[in-house]
Amino acid sequence: MARYTGPKNRQSRREGFDLGAQSVGSKAHAQLLKRLNIPPGQHGHRGRRKISDYGLQLREKQKVKRMYGMLERQFRRFFRMAKKWKGNTGDKLMEFLERRLDNVVYRMGLAPTRALARQLVSHGHVNINGKRVTIPSYQVAVDETVSFSQKSLEIPAVKKLLDDKSLVMPEWILRKGPVGKISRLPKREDINEDINEQLIIEFYSR
Repeated sequence: MARYTGPKNRQSRREGFDLGAQSVGSKAHAQLLKRLNIPPGQHGHRGRRKISDYGLQLREKQKVKRMYGMLERQFRRFFRMAKKWKGNTGDKLMEFLERRLDNVVYRMGLAPTRALARQLVSHGHVNINGKRVTIPSYQVAVDETVSFSQKSLEIPAVKKLLDDKSLVMPEWILRKGPVGKISRLPKREDINEDINEQLIIEFYSR
């Protein structure tokens, strides 16, 4: 599947927001934080211009789309899925994004970034209820278990995270060792990132 393969920090700097492309605590992440408010390109140091309402909507959509590692066509499809449901479209959109298998692996603390979580899924390292699933956008359902193959547990990045006892698990995920289970659907208040989903709805409703 097509995906962005350019510089990881460029997108974060374009949005002025840490999109989680670098492992927290790494040298690359520290460098990003120093330059986060400087847009990419040769004119970046001139700062950011005041943008229109449409520009705000576009930037918020781009920010969330890039945060979850998706391209426009797939992100728009998730929005259409959310719009068909009764109730708050924004809340449903965020639920669908959080239930992506690559995001669940990331939230479980078994990958330092969503990009690595997506790679682990694509390469067949992740199982759902004991069966291998290689689709990063797979929607994990309540009571489904997410686990790694035994060989995958020897991957250095995964092994290091399994030994980290400081990780705080989201309330909708239960994890014991390398095995996690979705105990309930994620709610909007479970997401700590600074996201304004109403701007995304306004963008697609124009």
